[in-house]
Amino acid sequence: MLIAAHILVALVAIEHLYILWIEMFAWETAGKKTFQSLPKELFGPTKGLAANQGLYNGFLAAGLIWSFFIPDPVWSENIRLFFLGCVSVAGIFGALTASKSIFFKQALPAIIALIIVILA
Repeated sequence: MLIAAHILVALVAIEHLYILWIEMFAWETAGKKTFQSLPKELFGPTKGLAANQGLYNGFLAAGLIWSFFIPDPVWSENIRLFFLGCVSVAGIFGALTASKSIFFKQALPAIIALIIVILA
């Protein structure tokens, strides 16, 4: 169960690194393909806003990755649970305010990882 927890946490971290890349470095290319509900003319003017959002996704990924390097198992789990909780809340909020698909793409994987970490 511990291996499954580690894999799920790593996958959530990788997902948020991918979101960071889109929002910070590929907003006007991959961003247009990913966020098709936005008008194409919005991507240039919102590049800075997207980069700021990408930075936050990077912080979430960094926290999850950091949890793998904490030698104390209790603190490692606490940090992991905290950042998975942050991802879950952000995903739920995004689903309620922006697009329901955010729940399935971001919140649900984090919630599943959170449950598996608790059970492990």
